[in-house]
Amino acid sequence: MTEMIYRTLDPSTGELVKTYPLMTPEAALQAAERASEAQRVWRETPLLERKRLFLAMAARLKAEKPQLALLMTREMGKPIVESEAEIDKCALGCTFYAENAERFLKEEVIATEAGKSYVRYDPLGVVLAIMPWNFPFWQAFRCSVPAMMAGNAVLLKPAPNVPGCALRIESLFREAGFPEGVFQSLFCDNETTARLIGSPPVQAVSLTGSDRAGSAVAAEAGRALKKVVLELGGSDPFLIFDDADLEACL
Repeated sequence: MTEMIYRTLDPSTGELVKTYPLMTPEAALQAAERASEAQRVWRETPLLERKRLFLAMAARLKAEKPQLALLMTREMGKPIVESEAEIDKCALGCTFYAENAERFLKEEVIATEAGKSYVRYDPLGVVLAIMPWNFPFWQAFRCSVPAMMAGNAVLLKPAPNVPGCALRIESLFREAGFPEGVFQSLFCDNETTARLIGSPPVQAVSLTGSDRAGSAVAAEAGRALKKVVLELGGSDPFLIFDDADLEACL
């Protein structure tokens, strides 16, 4: 089994603050089943109620911004002003999708020779979100908010060095009034994650990470015929020449 340790390190000293146990494959698959059960109820929840919950989440994020930003900074080292901006962005994302989901999900009638032709947007089921460390709140929210407004449940597999942020996000969903199980954070190694991708409850995977991680996830998703969205890192050069006006950049 691939060695993976979920732990919080003090970014200023490198000292170990706390470790978190990995989930067993059985526990992770049980979490996926709970998510599937919750999603069957959540998909029938009226859009107006989903909107109310995400507006409540936005209000909670704004009210707790100082504490949430400090948690982020203490866990992964981001300057506090950037952490605060990230929480603001999460709140904005909640508000945006809450206010626009009805328009995005509206049935579209298409003119054809048939009696009636239309495009309808139905929930997929459970979405597994494999997210990186550099935006520990935003990456979780930018995936989960639109997916959940559309009636899906989300399983978050965070990066191993931001477990505290992941657990706090899960508790925020509970505190905002979301149904139990509709959003869960899972601490899994790569082998367990592969089993989750192939498990019946998981219907789609979203990953932000390296090319190597994307290739591995795409292969597992392909074997299981699961939908997958990959946002992969690049290696574009950033060149500064001698004639650059550095003062103009300040």
